[in-house]
Amino acid sequence: MSKKTFTDKEINLLSANPYTKSVSTKRITYTDEFKRIFIAEKEKGKFSRHIFEECGFDTEIIGMVRINAASKRWQAAYKKNGVTGLSDTRAGNSGRSLERELSLEEKNLRLEAQINLLKAENELLKKIRFAERGMKK
Repeated sequence: MSKKTFTDKEINLLSANPYTKSVSTKRITYTDEFKRIFIAEKEKGKFSRHIFEECGFDTEIIGMVRINAASKRWQAAYKKNGVTGLSDTRAGNSGRSLERELSLEEKNLRLEAQINLLKAENELLKKIRFAERGMKK
């Protein structure tokens, strides 16, 4: 993250942009719509800076470090999950895992992982016992 902080004047300027979701002294959050526009324009071959400028952002205020970081982050999210990867999920995510039924495949994978862990523990205990026997002799 960039070390540049926004002044009150810059916060007001950035907040006025329709593609800005929120702004604080250290952080700017963009709308999902802007992220989709950004990816579409980026795929056409435009530079990140030009896309931001065309959408009404002052690139001098935001800074190229922030712009490039956002570009990389959004492109990776888009490549991994498509358009849904661009959505801001912080508001709906409390950090707790969802209480849902696991599919048979998920249950099977968890059980296999548990079996492998137990096998590794058994092997470790065998080695410890063997080493202890060697010390007694």
